[in-house]
Amino acid sequence: MLLVHSGLIHRLDVLLDPVMGLLGLPSVAALPLLVGLLTDIYGGIAAMAPLSLSVAHMTLMTVFMLIAHNLPQEGAVQAKSGLSFVKATAVRLGTAVITVALMAQILQPEAAPAMVASQAAAAQPSLSAALGVWAVDTLALCAKIFLILTPLMVVLEILKQYQVIEKIVRPMGPLLSLIGVERHMGLLWLTAALFGLAYGSAVIVEETREGHFSEPELERLQASIGINHAVIEDPVLFLPFSVHPFWLWVPRLVAAIAAVYVVRGLQKLRPEKDSEPAAP
Repeated sequence: MLLVHSGLIHRLDVLLDPVMGLLGLPSVAALPLLVGLLTDIYGGIAAMAPLSLSVAHMTLMTVFMLIAHNLPQEGAVQAKSGLSFVKATAVRLGTAVITVALMAQILQPEAAPAMVASQAAAAQPSLSAALGVWAVDTLALCAKIFLILTPLMVVLEILKQYQVIEKIVRPMGPLLSLIGVERHMGLLWLTAALFGLAYGSAVIVEETREGHFSEPELERLQASIGINHAVIEDPVLFLPFSVHPFWLWVPRLVAAIAAVYVVRGLQKLRPEKDSEPAAP
């Protein structure tokens, strides 16, 4: 909010416009994306909330952050459970850029009006007034997120405590085959899908160490869950931004499926490793 209020963020236009233009976004959208990449979705949302952008721009930012966020922490989890940190980060960043660039061609968002720093500062109210507006807007956003997220977390915890997840996995064989994940890895996939890489890290790391999965199997799994995890909690956080539910769930799933099949194709170049067990 302070960067926007002061107009400093608009001084970055020259540096950020070419990169963000590829994604169909104005340069000011870079801040939430960078914050989300280095911290988590909550940090990205906090940086995204003060920006006055169109729903189309918010949608593109949302899909990017859903695919690529919290890379340091979640990349470490993936590195301990089947895919190197560099590969995991490259897969998620590359997928986010390609997916959002394609979406920009579909949504065709209108260009945000260019603003120089002096114009931005002149249009802003006083700092105290801006802080007041920001505080009210942020509290309202937090309240919406709280009302959406709290019941969800209660349900997920109940599922975890009563071991319902294992029962859900059994009939999911056809879905797992469709998304390119082996059926015997269903528990790992569902854990990531429901709880995410960070919250589900203990189960994911432990299962990969004891599950005797091959290296190619783990690479495909990690490509899938790295792009598409926390499929309930993360998307609903963006509902207050008026993002259509289709964009919250479908592009990320399609991108994950595509990434798995790309990884599978690359693995065919080294078929001799298909039978090698993963390192403990």
